Amino acid sequence: MKTVKISLNSIDLVKAFVNEVTKFDNEFDLVSGRYVIDGKSIMGIFSLNLSKPIDLNIHCDETSAPEILEALKPFIIE
Repeated sequence: MKTVKISLNSIDLVKAFVNEVTKFDNEFDLVSGRYVIDGKSIMGIFSLNLSKPIDLNIHCDETSAPEILEALKPFIIE
């Protein structure tokens, strides 16, 4: 599992993020405080406080991680 911080501070970013993660068979969990939301659920994402960075847990193996991280690069905060 990989964990990165992402920013989804606009509606367009949320839509683009969901479009990217649905291309993969992996599971994506967004963690904000005590809430854990399915990263492929656009309604779930909008229930979070999007004004702050969110932790993204990517359930993947080492072989698929680079491809996923490259696809999600526009959302990742260094």
